[in-house]
Amino acid sequence: MALKKIINRPEDFVDEVTESLLMAHPDRLRAATGDRRALVRADAPVEGRVGIVTGGGSGHLPLFLGYVGQGLATGVAVGNVFSSPSAEQIAAATRASHGGAGVLYLYGNYGGDVYNFDLAADVVAAEGIRTATVLGTDDVMSAPRGREHTRRGVAGLFFAYKTAGASAERGDDLETVRSVAQRTSDATRTMGVGLSPTILPAAGEPTFTLDEGEMEVGIGIHGEPGSHRGALETADEITDRFLAEILGELEPAPGDRVAVLVNGLGATPLEELYLVYRRVHQVLEERGVAIHRRYVGEFATSLEMAGASVSVLLLDDDLAALLDAPAASPFFGQGNTEAPGARVDGASDTGPGHGSAPAVRRTGTAGALRGTLVEAMERMPSHAEELRLLDSRLGDGDLGITVSSGAAAVRDALLALPEDAHHADVLRAAATAFASANPSTFAALTGAGVLAAAAESEELPSVSVRDAARLTAAVSRKVRERGGAEPGDKTFVDGLLLVEEALAGADDPAAAARAAASAAGRAVEETSGLTSAKGRAAWVGERGAGERDPGSVALLRFLEELRDVLS
Repeated sequence: MALKKIINRPEDFVDEVTESLLMAHPDRLRAATGDRRALVRADAPVEGRVGIVTGGGSGHLPLFLGYVGQGLATGVAVGNVFSSPSAEQIAAATRASHGGAGVLYLYGNYGGDVYNFDLAADVVAAEGIRTATVLGTDDVMSAPRGREHTRRGVAGLFFAYKTAGASAERGDDLETVRSVAQRTSDATRTMGVGLSPTILPAAGEPTFTLDEGEMEVGIGIHGEPGSHRGALETADEITDRFLAEILGELEPAPGDRVAVLVNGLGATPLEELYLVYRRVHQVLEERGVAIHRRYVGEFATSLEMAGASVSVLLLDDDLAALLDAPAASPFFGQGNTEAPGARVDGASDTGPGHGSAPAVRRTGTAGALRGTLVEAMERMPSHAEELRLLDSRLGDGDLGITVSSGAAAVRDALLALPEDAHHADVLRAAATAFASANPSTFAALTGAGVLAAAAESEELPSVSVRDAARLTAAVSRKVRERGGAEPGDKTFVDGLLLVEEALAGADDPAAAARAAASAAGRAVEETSGLTSAKGRAAWVGERGAGERDPGSVALLRFLEELRDVLS
């Protein structure tokens, strides 16, 4: 399929889209960062109100950044096409959305997004900003009943923006807004069908293929496989498939009220969407279920993918009232609202106020940790090709760029600090920079672990060899908590645990570095014969036995560079 898009350079696509939106809607949106990857409603932060921050990959307009506005989300972090935003971008959107009452994170249940939003929560918690999280999990075909919490979030996320946004607008506290969003997510089900693929601007290739006259039922908004591939059916037959699953789970009784959303995936004519709605209306009417509100159009797309989805929200009185409340964004309007206009208080996006990060502390002496890490980071890109090859056999092949771009970002972030910066600030800057450079799962988990070490080191007058084991333990605990890996799962957790043991018996920096590198090397060799139990490598199954774990090798190479620097 030939690439045919109205774009400029593919690599500029996302940045030009956000720039365009800011030009077109200056009364509704403003940038919270210089790179325009964190946007907020023009009057943010709204003092005394709970902020709502969402985010995800580009390519789904109006999903995510299209629902920033009054009675909806307060801010958004914008990732590359179909890729998570970074923790740094999420944290920036959080600061700019925080009006003093806390911030709700509301987004779809995708691994990279979860890790990076959780990491951003760690970052802003250190700045005194409370957060809570609700995930959209409405895609019924992405996991069976009983495992609803693992499902993907798709078009039904719109309902949660609407009800949670109205709850925040009326002045509810953070726990109430979170509860409203969670109840909405729990009562929403979505199912979709794909008729043709999307083409990523940077790749120029379709995300999947369908034969002439075929459809894929249950497809995800990134082209993830569905539950059934077969001959194209009529509008009524497709809709009946949807409703059999959706209503089978929601089980609305006669007299119940629902909201219905019929969504186009990007290249489906509105007339066809109305045919789908027609059948939804007929079936619900036959069952005695009242349609309280109906929405037909494009609410969550996948660039030019042809297809449609149906979402149904089972309402109670409170959710119905919140759904009815006024709201307005550049892509959605309901009821009477006025454009808020830009802030007039003169506050800077990065200056004093709710959006400011804490100042860097100084120790008054040159920091050995900062200098050591800078030198080690300069050496890490030399391992990029080795890590890429390892990861291509067990994962998606991006670990080389994750480590090399992350190391460069850490080096730059540390050089921007004063030489006598406090060691906790050094670790915090390193964690955020690494996680944000290429926001993959490995980067987010590593960043979360190092942030935990930074918090552990806050009250330490300096970081001694004796403290190294304690900080490594903090990294390991957080990585296990966040990623769910345990010893023997063949992840870099295995190496961290052996390193922690080795550091406990060391008595000087050079000896500690040698012991740590030796322990990490032992972990790589001892686990190479195992089958991976976590992450993308787990999908390879028995074929992964005999392969070295890429993340464990990345840890080993880092500790070897530290050893060489300290020697």
